[in-house]
Amino acid sequence: KMKAIGFKTSLPITEEESFIAFETPKPVPGERDVLVKISAVSVNPVDFKIRQNSTKDTVLETPKIIGWDAVGIVEAVGEKVSLFKVGDEVFYAGDITKQGSNAEYQVIDERIVGRKPKSLSLEESAVVPLTGLTAWEILFDRIRINPEKDKGKSILIIGGAGGVGSIAIQLAKKVAGLTVIATASRPETIAWCKEQGADYVVDHRNLIASVQEAGFQQVDFILDFVDTNAHWDTMVELIKPQGHIASITGSSDPVALNKLKNKSASFSWELMYTR
Repeated sequence: KMKAIGFKTSLPITEEESFIAFETPKPVPGERDVLVKISAVSVNPVDFKIRQNSTKDTVLETPKIIGWDAVGIVEAVGEKVSLFKVGDEVFYAGDITKQGSNAEYQVIDERIVGRKPKSLSLEESAVVPLTGLTAWEILFDRIRINPEKDKGKSILIIGGAGGVGSIAIQLAKKVAGLTVIATASRPETIAWCKEQGADYVVDHRNLIASVQEAGFQQVDFILDFVDTNAHWDTMVELIKPQGHIASITGSSDPVALNKLKNKSASFSWELMYTR
């Protein structure tokens, strides 16, 4: 058996039974799965969203185990596993269809697992997968930035000090070679964005004027990690003709894409697990 943490119903986090510690059988890997002994996990917005909403009107017989980002050591492999062996240190962003990482052991398909970076600690490795993959996909899969062709172009990152924003700044600067403008307003978040590699840090509360004061009338690319509709008119004004805007934040109201027509600009959503 193994120890795990889960919940039977969606309760406010202040409630004692919003999480339950319990014991459950250790999972058995399928033919393409690896069994990982968990060393560290991290908590992301997906964790609290699933905990708040997945069991609202029901009480489960067996507690639901959530948890996505994880790092650990391969303890067993399925019969068709070819990418990893017992003893390998790995990290991954999890699988919403399987038992989560808030447990001593987890099974995960080897095809969505990577080797833990040697240069990062366990804690550092555990916070990378979801944010790192989201940032990578929005830059290189959605906008399809080409470091050779696009080097030196400008990108505005709205929400630069958040989890995805922090990684996006680093990738945009160090991998894509872009000129990075990030939003932040507090002294500590401004300093953080600069530490990640932002060339300019601007104030989201007066974004158009702040970007223009930094020397940019318009920018080539915009990433929104805060609120698509709240910043929509601002992004439409700041994007260059034939530029590209991408967002992870979703919207309960329709997005006015027609406002991009006169610039032949593009817009993409980014959501992990859609490959």
